[in-house]
Amino acid sequence: MFKAKVYVTYKPSVLDPKAEVIKTALTRMDYHNVGDVLYGKYFELKLTGTKEAVEKQVDTICDQLLANVNMETYRFELEPITEDEA
Repeated sequence: MFKAKVYVTYKPSVLDPKAEVIKTALTRMDYHNVGDVLYGKYFELKLTGTKEAVEKQVDTICDQLLANVNMETYRFELEPITEDEA
């Protein structure tokens, strides 16, 4: 069994309005050393199967459901979990 940690963010070429609002607010709060803000979504999935099969399945799930591939990019990490953690 594996836990997939999926991170979805806008592609660098797409304006991220929420990140811009956060960056502006940080500047108003006198945090002038913040150069850039990245805003995104985070998902955790628990899946069974071999590592190779789970990687392929998570990639497909991200492409088809979790990320808008026209505007967003994603990355994921897999970590093995035991039955006790499930």
